[in-house]
Amino acid sequence: MPADFYELLGVKRTATEVEIKRAYRGLARKYHPDVATDKVAAEAHFKQINEAYSVLSDPQKRQLYDTYGHAAVNGQPPPTNPFAGFGSEGFGDIFDMFFGGGGRTQTQQRQGPLRGQDLRYDLQVTLEEAFEGTQREITYKHLTACAACKGSGAAPGTLIVACDRCGGTGAQRTVRQTPLGQFVTQSTCTKCGGSGQTIPTPCETCGGRGRTETEKTLTVKIPAGVDDGSRIRISGNGEAGVRGGGPGDLYVFLSIARHSRFRRDGADLYLDVPISFPQAALGAVIGVEALEGPLELQIAPGTQTGSLYRMRGHGMPTVRGAGRGDLLVTVHVIVPSKLSKRERELLEEYASIGGDRIEERSFFERVKDAFKAE
Repeated sequence: MPADFYELLGVKRTATEVEIKRAYRGLARKYHPDVATDKVAAEAHFKQINEAYSVLSDPQKRQLYDTYGHAAVNGQPPPTNPFAGFGSEGFGDIFDMFFGGGGRTQTQQRQGPLRGQDLRYDLQVTLEEAFEGTQREITYKHLTACAACKGSGAAPGTLIVACDRCGGTGAQRTVRQTPLGQFVTQSTCTKCGGSGQTIPTPCETCGGRGRTETEKTLTVKIPAGVDDGSRIRISGNGEAGVRGGGPGDLYVFLSIARHSRFRRDGADLYLDVPISFPQAALGAVIGVEALEGPLELQIAPGTQTGSLYRMRGHGMPTVRGAGRGDLLVTVHVIVPSKLSKRERELLEEYASIGGDRIEERSFFERVKDAFKAE
């Protein structure tokens, strides 16, 4: 005995047209052969629910079925189109339901203006330029609207016509007969590329493309404080658009050249400075050559090699102007490799009176500090 149409769709006999339609859509999504795993079983079940829907979605057929059952509809084959009953929605909406939408609008509508692509330009600057800010001139190639045809792609004085293959829609329709009925698919027109237009007489300058490659020179303003990976956006200086679309942008990506003396970490700068033994032992004021110019640094008496001094506010500026980083100076005590006779005599005298002793904490002091650390 044939299955009850209401049971096939999983609805009550009092279900409204909207409820029947919603139930059918859900089952069609689940059992459609194109998306189901078991295609043979799915095809058989899909035919059943399609027959059920073709009857229950038609008010007259439904009344006959409710009154006389299957006998009233025996001998009536399913509709040629398995998606009949969707009214004006047709194939497009069921395609959207299966594949997430967008099936019609991308092919039925002619492609409009397209924005030009963005471009990237890599530029290296010195640390001094990044510290002070600078201006650099760059030259690059990009696509601009053809001057001869004003970007249309057609020779001056000629017309752009609708594509005779797609009728100006930009889409081609293909009808395919299957055991389930007719399937209509749409794809981008192969002749016009989806634009819906053709150019009988292309522009000789650009070959009908509407754009030509041009070399351009720009002055780029680089603000103080930029770091590796900083980028500067120059609006409207990328590739020209297509079919009247706006131009893209140019992005200048910055890298900082390695410096011979300074190391950078964010807004802070690091510098190694040599000092003599007397300066380290007695203390002194030494000169430090910073990026901004000469500075003075006070060395404390008894300074050891590797000691770090922080000079606040003498590092890199920030791009937003919110202060500056610090300059961190590491001092290194330099031992002379050659001594004069007098220097040797003085050092030997210094050693003889105890200058060659190395100050070291006692064992018990080190143990005490270890317990404090815990």
